[in-house]
Amino acid sequence: MDISNELIDKLADLAKLEFNGDEKEHIKNDLSRILTFIEKLNEIDTTGVEPLIFMSDAVNVLREDEVIQTISKDEALKNAPKKDSDYFRVPKFLDK
Repeated sequence: MDISNELIDKLADLAKLEFNGDEKEHIKNDLSRILTFIEKLNEIDTTGVEPLIFMSDAVNVLREDEVIQTISKDEALKNAPKKDSDYFRVPKFLDK
């Protein structure tokens, strides 16, 4: 695959990044090395190898949800710079 400046610019735009000239060359080299590595992985014969879906054999290892009061409202609001009776007060940041 040919990695051109246009491809780098498109990827940078999608990722909301900006690269100068030297950084573009560095990114082009990195992408080229990544693609070479992936092509090397494609050479491996994987016939008869089952796909790995889970990293372990454990199934549904979950804990029961327990409601535990670890901190009271008063303790939570103790160091708040601005507070109401039961709530934190924050500046308005949405316009209707």
